[in-house]
Amino acid sequence: MTEAHKVLHPRGWKEAKGFANGVVAEGRVVFLAGQIGWNAQQKFESSDFIAQAHQALANIATLVEEAGGKIEHITRLTWFVTDKKEYLARQRELGEAYRAVMGRHFPAMTLVQVAALVEDEAKLEIEATAVLPATAR
Repeated sequence: MTEAHKVLHPRGWKEAKGFANGVVAEGRVVFLAGQIGWNAQQKFESSDFIAQAHQALANIATLVEEAGGKIEHITRLTWFVTDKKEYLARQRELGEAYRAVMGRHFPAMTLVQVAALVEDEAKLEIEATAVLPATAR
């Protein structure tokens, strides 16, 4: 996290692994629409869950950078997956794909299984919120 971001971890709570329970941040707020695993031309290059997760995270990184921010400014991710069992079964691979884009930055996160997404080929969708320093442009 940056100087303007503080991870919330109450005394006595078990350590959160792979996410933060909460984040306090100060600055310019950037809200991103849900990103799916397609490229800039809105084409799916893979039907694989991990490949789509990597692409969705890369899309988020690109949008945050477009706003003048960096990965560490992301304060929240909300994941919508169509298959919780695949998510759980492939956590090691997912962790590798996540770290390839996000490094060891773990914002507050929520995961929800949904019946379907608007794009039939999409296996997941990730919403993001970032808080950039007030001076970032």
